[in-house]
Amino acid sequence: MRLLVLGGTRFVGRAVVDAALAAGHEVTLFNRGRTAPHLYPEAETVVGDRTADLFALSGRVFDTVVDCAGYQPEVVGRSVAALEGSVGRYVFVSSVSVYADQSVPADESSPVLDEDSYGGRKARCERVVLDGFGERALLARPGLIVGPHDPTERFPHWPRRMARGGQVLVPGAPEDPMQLIDVRDLGGWLVATEAAGVCNVVGRPCTMRELVEACPVTVPAELLWVSSEALLDAGVDPWMGVPMWIGDPAAAAANLVDGELARKHGLVTRPLRETAVDVLAWDVARGGPVDDPFPAEAEEALIKRVS
Repeated sequence: MRLLVLGGTRFVGRAVVDAALAAGHEVTLFNRGRTAPHLYPEAETVVGDRTADLFALSGRVFDTVVDCAGYQPEVVGRSVAALEGSVGRYVFVSSVSVYADQSVPADESSPVLDEDSYGGRKARCERVVLDGFGERALLARPGLIVGPHDPTERFPHWPRRMARGGQVLVPGAPEDPMQLIDVRDLGGWLVATEAAGVCNVVGRPCTMRELVEACPVTVPAELLWVSSEALLDAGVDPWMGVPMWIGDPAAAAANLVDGELARKHGLVTRPLRETAVDVLAWDVARGGPVDDPFPAEAEEALIKRVS
C-alpha cells in the first residue's frame, strides 16, 4: 500500500508509521519537518504546511491517507480538497470527545457536538471528510490514548508513581470505570483495517483499581483513595486535575464508550499490564517527565488538604 501520513512523528502518527513500515507499506510523511525530522530515514518525507497549502503533494497518488493531526475544519478542508482526486481512502483520527452527552454510554450513532470546543471542532472536521470522501472515509474515534511517547504525561504518571512507592493518592473509587487504548494498538488498527464510516476505537472498560494494580511495583506502596466529592470540594480541576481522573458528573460515562464495532473490524488490544510496563521503561529511559502534571509536592499538598 502507498500510504500518506499527515504528521507522522508524534505519538499517534508515530505509531501509525511504525505499524505501516512493519507491514511493508510504502510510507510518505507530509509535515513541517519540525518534530523529530530524522526519525524515519526509511520513509519519504515531504515538507509542507497543511495550514497553507498541500502543493508539494500535487500529482502524487496514494492508496490511503491517515490524518493524525486534524483539529480545525478549515485546515482539514484544505487536505480533503487537495487529496480528493488522488487518494483512494481518507482515515481521519477523531475523538470520542465529539459526543454531545457523555453522561450516558455513547455508540457510533450518538449525537455529536456542534459548538466551538475541541469535540465540536473534531465533529466538524468529520463532516468535512465525509463530504469529500463519503464511503471512502473512516472516522476513527479513540478515547484516552496511552503508551510510550505520550506527550500528555497523564498515563505515565501512574507507572512512575507506583514505582516510587510510599503513600499514593488515587482519585475516585476503586470501581470507577477507565477506558484506554494503547497507541500501538490504535496505530496498527488504523493501518490494517478496511473499515469505513464511524468507529469508536477504544479499549474494553476496566476500573481505576485495575489500572493502578497493573503498574509494576518495586517498593511498597500504600493506596490512599480519595473520593471524587472530596477532590471537587478541594477545588481540584475535574478534568485531569489528578492524572486520568474525570470528576465532572456530566462526563460520568466518558469511559464507557461502546467499542464493539472496531473489534468486529479487527481491533485487538494488549493487556494493560504490558502497556504499564512499557511506559515505565520508556519513562525511565528518557529520564522522567518533561513537564510532570502531578509532581510529588503537588500530591503531598493535596493529601494534606483532603486529610
